[in-house]
Amino acid sequence: MTPEFVIGFAQEAVKMVILIAAPMLGLGLIVGIMVSIFQAATQIQEMTLTFVPKILAVFLGLMLFAPWMLEKLVSFTHYCISQIPMFIR
Repeated sequence: MTPEFVIGFAQEAVKMVILIAAPMLGLGLIVGIMVSIFQAATQIQEMTLTFVPKILAVFLGLMLFAPWMLEKLVSFTHYCISQIPMFIR
């Protein structure tokens, strides 16, 4: 196992984490910006108004993207397990 291999493997793992987290983070960001614009326009400064819509958006995003995320994770895990003989060398 060479240092280049370990760095490459770590890069692929980090890419997978970013790819899996991106839909929920993006939805949370979009909803957060919309709520902030609404609060600025109406001058309502209610704290629960910022958290509840973001939580709901992330939960709905998780429900929507869960099959895709699971498929990506399973394929990455299958790749890692199938490459174990190569890792040993």
